[in-house]
Amino acid sequence: MSSVAVLTQESFNEHRSGLLPEQVTSAASAEPSGENEEEAVSTEGPQETTNAWTSKIRPIKSSVITQVFHVPLEERKYKDINQFGEGDQAKICVDIMQKTGAHLELSMAKDQGLSIMVSGKLDAVMKARKEIVSRLQTQASATVAIPKEHHRFVIGKNGEKLQELELKTATKIQIPRPDDSSNLIKISGTKEGLEKAKHEILLISAEQDKRAVERVNIDKVYHPFITGAFNKLVGEMMQETGARINVPPPSVNKTEIVITGEKEQVAQAVAMIKKIYEEKKKNATTIAVEVKKSQHKYVIGPKGNTLQEILDKTGVSVEIPPSDSSSETVILRGEPDRLGQALTEVYAKANSYTVSSVSAPSWLHRFIIGKKGQNLAKITQQMPKVHIEFTEGEDKISLEGPTKDMQLVQSQIEAIVMDLVSRMDYTEISVDPKFHRHLIGKGGANINRIKDQHKVSVRIPPDNEKSNLIRIEGDPQGVQEAKKELLDLASRMENERTKDMIIEQRFHRAIIGQKGEKIKEVRDKFPEVIINFPDPSQKSDIVQLRGPRTEVEKCSKFMQKMVAEMVENSYSVSVPIFKQFHKNIIGKGGANIKKIREETNTKIDLPAENSNSEMIVITGKKANCEAAKNRILAIQKELANITEMEVSIPSKLHNSLIGSKGRFVRSIMEECGGVHIHFPTEGSGIDTVTIRGPAEDVEKARKQLLSLAEEKQTKSHTAELRAKPEYHKFLIGKGGGNIRKVRDSTGARIIFPTAEDKDQELITVVGTEEAVQEAQKELEALIKSLDNVVEDIMTVDPKHHRYFVARRGQALRDIAEEYGGVMVSFPRTGTQSDKVTLKGAKDCVEAAKKRMQEIIEDLDAQVTMECVIPQKFHRSIMGPKGSRIQQITRDHNVQIKFPDREDPQGPPAEPVPVVQENGDANGEVKEAAEPEAPNKRDVIVLSGRKERCEAAVEALKALVPVTIDVEVPYELHRYIIGQKGAGIRKMMDEYEVNIQVPAPELQSDTISITGLANHLDRAKEGLLERVKELQLEQQDRALRSFKLTITVDPKYHPKIIGRKGAIITQIRNDHDVNIQFPEKNDENQDQITITGYEKNAVSARDAIQAIVDELEEMVSEDVTLDSRVHARIIGARGKGIRKIMDEFKVDLRFPQSGAADPNLVTVTGRPEMVDEAIDHLLNLEEEYMADVVENESKQAYMKPFGVRLL
Repeated sequence: MSSVAVLTQESFNEHRSGLLPEQVTSAASAEPSGENEEEAVSTEGPQETTNAWTSKIRPIKSSVITQVFHVPLEERKYKDINQFGEGDQAKICVDIMQKTGAHLELSMAKDQGLSIMVSGKLDAVMKARKEIVSRLQTQASATVAIPKEHHRFVIGKNGEKLQELELKTATKIQIPRPDDSSNLIKISGTKEGLEKAKHEILLISAEQDKRAVERVNIDKVYHPFITGAFNKLVGEMMQETGARINVPPPSVNKTEIVITGEKEQVAQAVAMIKKIYEEKKKNATTIAVEVKKSQHKYVIGPKGNTLQEILDKTGVSVEIPPSDSSSETVILRGEPDRLGQALTEVYAKANSYTVSSVSAPSWLHRFIIGKKGQNLAKITQQMPKVHIEFTEGEDKISLEGPTKDMQLVQSQIEAIVMDLVSRMDYTEISVDPKFHRHLIGKGGANINRIKDQHKVSVRIPPDNEKSNLIRIEGDPQGVQEAKKELLDLASRMENERTKDMIIEQRFHRAIIGQKGEKIKEVRDKFPEVIINFPDPSQKSDIVQLRGPRTEVEKCSKFMQKMVAEMVENSYSVSVPIFKQFHKNIIGKGGANIKKIREETNTKIDLPAENSNSEMIVITGKKANCEAAKNRILAIQKELANITEMEVSIPSKLHNSLIGSKGRFVRSIMEECGGVHIHFPTEGSGIDTVTIRGPAEDVEKARKQLLSLAEEKQTKSHTAELRAKPEYHKFLIGKGGGNIRKVRDSTGARIIFPTAEDKDQELITVVGTEEAVQEAQKELEALIKSLDNVVEDIMTVDPKHHRYFVARRGQALRDIAEEYGGVMVSFPRTGTQSDKVTLKGAKDCVEAAKKRMQEIIEDLDAQVTMECVIPQKFHRSIMGPKGSRIQQITRDHNVQIKFPDREDPQGPPAEPVPVVQENGDANGEVKEAAEPEAPNKRDVIVLSGRKERCEAAVEALKALVPVTIDVEVPYELHRYIIGQKGAGIRKMMDEYEVNIQVPAPELQSDTISITGLANHLDRAKEGLLERVKELQLEQQDRALRSFKLTITVDPKYHPKIIGRKGAIITQIRNDHDVNIQFPEKNDENQDQITITGYEKNAVSARDAIQAIVDELEEMVSEDVTLDSRVHARIIGARGKGIRKIMDEFKVDLRFPQSGAADPNLVTVTGRPEMVDEAIDHLLNLEEEYMADVVENESKQAYMKPFGVRLL
């Protein structure tokens, strides 16, 4: 982050001491020297001695430079000395650093001037200096006068020179605009910057003074004589003199000719120009003639060439009025003896072409042109110089061409028009504009069908015309038939109706379906009905149907039925299932849940594994949901002693039993072993409450519910009291013992807050008024005693201290949590004290002491017992993440230590004793080791009370796995293992066994399963079932591997593949086969291989053969289309050509750049479609060529008279 550094005078002197002698000088001056701008100052590295500076040091070049300059007090913009380093001045410096990337350091000189050090890249320093001068230093201004024509040299190309000057001098330079006559340039900045900028500008002007610029005013009418025909004369003058002569073009109304170059060259060129001007002015005369305005373009000629030819041939200039003038007067200027010849030329050119027109209704134009333009082709081939133009909407045909050919062409076209008028017809019908788009149809489908069927042209007015009239043109019979069909369509539309259906927006997406598949089926079923859904953002429930009345009604009923089914299928029910049974409901590989879903036709969602939720959500029809629910509950009932009981409790009491946010009912469920209690929906009026869970817990919950309901019915009372959260566990007691005593003695229910409750101190007491008061009194006394903090001391043998403080004091944390936050302090390690201090509420301290005494007694009575189980079974005994061993530890309150894993390179294990009790003075072994002592790697050590250790040993031995062998064909082993072992891992996790597959080189058919005896049968059954599945898959693979080949000419392969593989992908998907085309280097390039089920492969072959048969019927024809219209036919991004190919079912190939014949286009398809496509292309060519010729003519005609001279 940039910052402003304020230096003291001393620190500033230190900075200056690191500068070169030249730079020190510049630092003292107001403006840095030019040399300093290119030199870097290094302020880093070890400082040299003073004597080192006396020698001549070579400057070091660097990308970073430093400049120091001084702003005198009188020129400072901010002079408040008290605010130095802060205020506006500091903000400006920070802004400059951020804007330019340079680093600024400021210090105050003794004369109150401002010294600024700027460091950074050269460009950044220059920009920063300019900003500092303009924003921190007062500005002066001055003007400098130089010739107006020199201003552009000060500006430079794209203003680069001006920017360079401003940066270099740290000034602002303002140059007057070109249309301003002033020659004064204004400069603003510091005094030194002003002088430097003035000097630089005067230098530029002095340099330009060496060149000459001459401006000569010559009457515009004499410019053609100075340029000469085709600019020959002016070119010769420039070559001879070496000067540059700029004659304004005819379209620019300027008389000034500018000559630039060396003074002598310019003087010579000016003399030559004036000589020509004087001669022509003296000798030339003029003659004015009238020529029709329409003929002026023939006198001008293409790109003004005819005027240049007349000037070249006769030496006479022909002046033609501008195209926007109504004048028809043409002036000829030149030598008197040449004017006659020039006049003859003008009249010859003007009368060489004639313009005429033939009256013909616009709707007949396309018939006059003829199919493929053949009618016009006959005329234009005979008279190629005659241009025939058809203008859309105009009832005439324009003709333009040589006079001698015009009469013949006009008579031929008039004859065609008369013939067509006698045998063609048109009609107009009135149809409400709101039906026009429906008559046209989607993508013009309706109107194009009518046009093709009746061979007519139909013009439907665009929406912006708001016209009712539709015009039909063509053969009289076709016109009448098209009219009848259009009126019938319009009549049907008038009988249409629009209906709004109210469908909840949540069902819209389901009705439309994925990618619109479902709504497409509805539209196909009711093709005459238009169905419009609202935009999702509108959140509207209105779906609009429009079409024939009867069809709309049918469609409406159909959609209402769809919605009713969706509503019926959206019924949802939640089933509470104990979390441990979820995997059984899912079943192996999801088999159970899949079967229930399919047979009940419901959607079943289970909570995520890491979720605490036990709810399984079933969605579908109500009856199906209930069936699925019953089946899921039946699975749970089979797996555990789960019973379901119904209790009748008046519905009016349900809310009070549930409690705020379910607190009351949740406390009952937790207290009764996690049973599920289900109340009916609020407002249903049903009294039945369902309790589900283990039989004993269900009975317990039933009694509590009925007791609570009875209390509510008699006279329920509620009281609240508060206690610190750490006291709650002590108040509840181990296994709820303390709170149960209070409830039994008073009959009141005490509800403690859950982890989700905001108020963690609030305890609620519910029951009769008398019971609540008594319970409240007992609890308040308990809480009060807990607030009475006492300190007590007990004796604990130091040998037991480690037990309490081990694992970061886990045992002490458990005691504190259970007994109201009692603080237990043991003496420091290393001291031999046996005094332990307890601090907390009196009752809690006493209870904690008692508990610690129990622990010490257990520790004193503790024995160490060994259980020998081969090490290979240890992992299995531990279970996933040690879960089994943790369970044994909890159940028997013992500690279990497994030996370290055997090191293959380590020494052999030594025998160890079997049983030893703590406390023996001589450490005698109670049971001597047998002659062959077990390997110490197989010995599991248990610590705890003797009877508990013995029970734990039995539990461990019960976990020793058993191994059985299962016969599985060797070739299926790799499929059972699965990709990267995924298959076998899944089975081992599911059945909680270890499955051993023999090594491949053994080629054995035996797979070993090792695990607990009660798991082996299920694992074996699962493995055999997987074998059956794999054998069925093998059979299926054999059936799917049927192959057949089809011979197809390679030229048809791209067509069979289709664009981006669309066609071949469709065949593959439709027939469920794999189709392989030959590689480039294959010998049999005509062989296509199909793999799949035999039936599917045959049907795919037939589909390919059908495409080939169709392709073989196709023909290719070449048609010549002028290359100038290719781009328009192809259209933007190929839109035009795709439309033609889709419409006529053909393939078009345009020539590539550099082709021998750039006009040759190839059309491929069925013969009849190829002919139609060629006809269409020739019509398009005729239409587009007219535009091309017209545009070229316009460009030629719109050129101003004369030529522009460079």
